[in-house]
Formats: sequence, C-alpha cells, structure tokens
Amino acid sequence: MLYQQTLHNEDRSKLIRDNLYLVDILVNRMLTQVPAFMGHDDMKSAGMLGLIDAANKFDASKNILFKTFAEYRIRGAILDEMRKLDWFSRSLRDKQNRIGRTLTDLERSLGRSPEDFEVADAMEISVDEYQKMLGEVSHLGCVSLNETLDHSEEGRSFLDTLVDERSELQPAERLENHELTGIIAGVLEELSEKERLVVSLYYYEELTQKEIAEVLQVSEGRISQLHSQALIKLKTKMQSRLH
Repeated sequence: MLYQQTLHNEDRSKLIRDNLYLVDILVNRMLTQVPAFMGHDDMKSAGMLGLIDAANKFDASKNILFKTFAEYRIRGAILDEMRKLDWFSRSLRDKQNRIGRTLTDLERSLGRSPEDFEVADAMEISVDEYQKMLGEVSHLGCVSLNETLDHSEEGRSFLDTLVDERSELQPAERLENHELTGIIAGVLEELSEKERLVVSLYYYEELTQKEIAEVLQVSEGRISQLHSQALIKLKTKMQSRLH
C-alpha cells in the first residue's frame, strides 16, 4: 500500500502497527546469520528502530512500496547494531578478502571453480584451516550482501535481487533492476553446482542450513562452508562487475 507523501502522526503510528510483523519475519530470517552474542531481543529492538525510522522517512511520491522500504530499513538497523557491537574486526575482513582474491585467481587460472584443497594449497594452509576460516567469515559474507549497491535510501542490495522475485514491484522498479538482476543471474551461473544449489535452497526455498544438510546428506557444517564460500564469490564477482 502506498501512503500520502506527508504523513501525520496518526498515519505513521498506523503504518508502524500494520507492519510490525515485518520485524519478526526479518529477525527470524537473519537469526542464523548473525554472531552468537547478538540475541533475538537485540535484533528485535534494532529492527523496531528501523521500522520507526522507515515510517518517519517514507516518501510515497518516489513510487516505492512501504513494505520494500521498511524491509531495507529494518535489515539495515540490525546490521548497524552489529557494527556498533564492533563485531567486524579487521582480521576477519582481511581473511574474507584473502579468500575472495584466492578464489578469483584460481578460477581464472583453472577455468572452473576450485576445490577446497586447491584453495587451501594456494593459501598455503591445510584444508581444515581453510574450512575453519570459511566458518569464521560466514557472517561477514551475509552482511556484505545485505549492503546496498547504489547507497540510496531505497537502494537494492545483493540479497534483494536474490529473494525479492515474488514481491510486488512497481513497473519502474522492475525496469531499474532489470540490468542488475541480469548481472547477478550471470554471476550465479559461475558458482559451482553445489554452491548454486545451497543458495537456491536457502534464499529461494527458504530452507534452514540444517534442512539443506538433510536434503544433500552432508553435515550442517559443510553447508555452512558452501554457503560462506558462495557469498564470498558473489560479493567479489559483483564488485568486479559493478566497478
């Protein structure tokens, strides 16, 4: 539903009440994607602030659905709270960037997605150490993909283009995102078969990592590693394409 450009206090209050459910949906969705020390209550409090912020700043004249704008604001508020908790250490980002560079270099030289042992060899570490590193940076991958691509208030994020296919976008939004969606579709095709399957089951079918592990008959830890590696590849490849 689109609202008038100028909202009165009672309109904002109704907007918040009508969309409280979005906070619960996004918190539950992101619960497995945040550090263990960030609890459900922390996320919900941050999400509520994001919803209030969305109601205060919403401008219907931009022809954007409030639901789309609010989801962006709620998610951003939760991610901002993680940043305030100083979870993003430089060492973790360095590890993530190192993995991304190694994966890119190996794909160019091999002409295919490298196996774990090939990545580990290139990084001069053991396979166990590489897989442990993937686990350490898994949340960074998620947060990086939640960051916007164009830095505007209603800007689309990497994950928006992965999961919003079923949402009711306005014609103008569809046109604006057509090229970006095409780029991401191409990047997804460059992932390994297992990585594409994990991304599809997690973001399109909305299965948990535990459920995906049961489907693929591997450990939940292995699904976490594949998920993390896929997000790092997506982030690295998208940055390269957009730049």
